[in-house]
Amino acid sequence: MTLLGEQGRQARQGEHLDRAPPEPPDRRDHADRPGHTGRQGRPTRRRSGDLGAIVALFSRTAGRRLLLGALLALLTVLAGIALLGLSGWFIAAAGLAGLTAGALAFNVFLPSAGVRLLALARTAGRYGERVVTHDATLAVLAALRERLFRRWARPGAARALLRRPARLLFRLTADIDALESLYLRVAVPVASAAGAALLTGALLGALNPWLGIAVATGLLIVGAAVTMHVARRARPLALRRAVALERLRERAVDLVAGQTDLAMAGRLPAQCAALRGTDARLAKADRALQRLEVHAGGAFTAAGSLTLSGVLLAAGALVARGLIDVPSAALALLVALAAMEPFAALRRGAIEAGRGALAARRLSPRLRDDDVDAADADTAPAVPRPDEGLAIDLVGASAAHDESSRVVLGALDLCIRRGERVAVIGPSGAGKSTLLALVAGELRPASGAASALPCTWLTQRTELFQDSLAENLRLADLDASDERLLDVLHACGLGRDVSRFAHGLDTPLGEGGLGLSGGQARRLSLARLLLRPTRLWLLDEPTEALDADVARDVLARLRRHAGDRTLLIATHLRREAELADRLLQLEHGRLVADLRRGTPAFDRALRALRADRIDPACAPAPDAVATPRSGAVAEPVVEPVSAAALEPGRVAAPHRAPDPVSALAKT
Repeated sequence: MTLLGEQGRQARQGEHLDRAPPEPPDRRDHADRPGHTGRQGRPTRRRSGDLGAIVALFSRTAGRRLLLGALLALLTVLAGIALLGLSGWFIAAAGLAGLTAGALAFNVFLPSAGVRLLALARTAGRYGERVVTHDATLAVLAALRERLFRRWARPGAARALLRRPARLLFRLTADIDALESLYLRVAVPVASAAGAALLTGALLGALNPWLGIAVATGLLIVGAAVTMHVARRARPLALRRAVALERLRERAVDLVAGQTDLAMAGRLPAQCAALRGTDARLAKADRALQRLEVHAGGAFTAAGSLTLSGVLLAAGALVARGLIDVPSAALALLVALAAMEPFAALRRGAIEAGRGALAARRLSPRLRDDDVDAADADTAPAVPRPDEGLAIDLVGASAAHDESSRVVLGALDLCIRRGERVAVIGPSGAGKSTLLALVAGELRPASGAASALPCTWLTQRTELFQDSLAENLRLADLDASDERLLDVLHACGLGRDVSRFAHGLDTPLGEGGLGLSGGQARRLSLARLLLRPTRLWLLDEPTEALDADVARDVLARLRRHAGDRTLLIATHLRREAELADRLLQLEHGRLVADLRRGTPAFDRALRALRADRIDPACAPAPDAVATPRSGAVAEPVVEPVSAAALEPGRVAAPHRAPDPVSALAKT
């Protein structure tokens, strides 16, 4: 997940990293930090806006079901309070009736029917509340994950994922899960507790208005005060716990994935010590939250005891004055006893409120409809279409990465016609991959304009997932049949290998394509390329890290199946550049040479590229490349290109010449 240097740096920094904000240093996420204030020293006001955005998304996704779940929860609480109160009144009244001559006249059927009705309502309401609330919550969270995925599928998001994969994964999993507490553990318990206080006040108010008002007011004040106090105290603890949990996961993954490198660098004990320190800080935060929850529970218990004692004294006084009878006093006591039950759920909600609010602030900026609607993000064109007959058209286009203001690719005028095969060459850092990102729409032009046909980008790294072989292929075409998948596998040279697998297309792959060799993985990515019906292929060092024989086979298949498609290849290898009829040389983000096949400058530039091995039979001429030292790799040296050979800017149709790859493919 991270490089060795990053692992060692994290291990050395120890506790300091665990106190860092869990979000990247982005201006919109500074509110995640505990104690963050605005420019005037006042607490940030983004909190309510972020929560409002999340509430709006909840309402649009499953608003009716969420409201129904809250009503069922309220019905369950009210039925429970009424059941306990009615049962107490019924038992007391029946007992007193048995002691007097009115036993024969006492109606047992109506109260017993009421008890049965309330018991059934309480049971059905509880079941319906659990089903509806959890179904609605899970549906909302699934929709939010899809929405977040679509946002990350927009241009530029892939680079952010590569820079911070662990943290963005936590946003998709842990933070989305934390949002459920805003409804299940905050909104629903608050509504239930408020309803319980009002019903208790109404029932007691029927016996004595002042008693009902006093009890309802006391319950509401105690519930609000304890909940707000606990939520305020729990917020910084929840932030520390969230940071520690993310650091623990990151370091655990780093330890498992990079244990060999850490051991060789002598950093394994330091990484283990840092992991133990992070775990200790997580345990410390958990203990603090547990103590706070226990204190909140004690406060509600004390409030319930005081409420019950007060109602007992008030009921005794009312009975003594003859204002109410004994069964009514029993009803009042049991109603007061049941009224505190819903408030017990508020303590957990107050603890979870800080975590849910943090998740809302992290996710709401990524869930707003500020550009195009998230539902149309995957269908919105990344770059506009070029004029007829053109595959790529750049007019004064420059590029700069989001995290830097330095221009990586200077103002570039480039025209590539449909059907051309163009290779972009130059030293590392010259801007080759940036040019491909600009054409693909993953990078917006800092200036100028860029237009291109819809394209498929074969990146340097083959991305495979822990799933079946077929599902990894269907990332390129969701509707592809098994026959279609087998056809492209045979076309890419994987047909025989797959036929020997015990489960065929259903063969499971491990994480990162574990179970396939490097050549098989690259052929699988080529199969994905063939499944996409696009007329423009972007190839970023398609055979890097492959041995010569496998690389030649992959390139031969690329050439065979490319047909009349347009190819734009970023490379520093001669074998890949041989696919092209045109070479574009970049240096420091500038186009310094535009060479056509059949010209001496093209041949010299091709020979100057790195070959598979030093071979006298294929070595470049002495006047083009300096003789390397023994065991060294020849450095590319290109002679100055004449004005006739150099054609900067917009270029006419390509000149096709015999391609040496066809002869190589026969071998």
